[in-house]
Amino acid sequence: MHIGLIGGIGPAATLFYYQGLVDGHAAAGRRLDLAIQQAHSADMIANLMAGNAAAQGEIFAAIVKRLAAAGADIAAVTSMGGHFCIAELEKRSVLPLCNLVGEMAARLTADGHRRIAIMGTAAVMESHIYGAIPDIEVVLPQGDDLQATHDNYVAMASAGRVSEAQRDFFFRQGAALVRDQGAEVVVLGGTDLCLAFEGRDCGFPVLDSAAVHVDALNRLSLAGPAA
Repeated sequence: MHIGLIGGIGPAATLFYYQGLVDGHAAAGRRLDLAIQQAHSADMIANLMAGNAAAQGEIFAAIVKRLAAAGADIAAVTSMGGHFCIAELEKRSVLPLCNLVGEMAARLTADGHRRIAIMGTAAVMESHIYGAIPDIEVVLPQGDDLQATHDNYVAMASAGRVSEAQRDFFFRQGAALVRDQGAEVVVLGGTDLCLAFEGRDCGFPVLDSAAVHVDALNRLSLAGPAA
């Protein structure tokens, strides 16, 4: 299966997806067929902040057409924030989509968690991952910490790199969500949080939405016949 990625929102998450797909196919002894088309994070963030899902859905749908022209059989948005318009994109897409929101709901159900925390953009946190979380209690950063989490995340994702101050902030927030609010796991609800957490011992359990999405794409691709 030829995978098409809508990338660039942000670039670090795109690299995480690319490496994960390369590694997954190499481990299976299979060839990876992949196309990546750049989206613009500034456009996506502006539409997210304005709640303009229709406009962003049109932008992504045009990108999916380019991915289809490149030979892709399925498409994916490499951004949890970008999934705010996933319903609009599904109406317009010329390719089937691997929907991260649905994959996260299925994973949380399978894991049997009863109380989780979410970190990411304000839209992702406050909507409980766009309303897709199953019957699980959700806790969030409190007071000004919720906006600070959003601001630190957007700054990190836009830059494509994490500062030590940002990493320390995310680790302190995650520890407080587990210690003070009883979260069993902290869901990394922003795909660029891999910048802060990948390869680090943060001291509390995490579930990385980007890793869940990459696993789903690898499963879909490897389930088909070898190229």
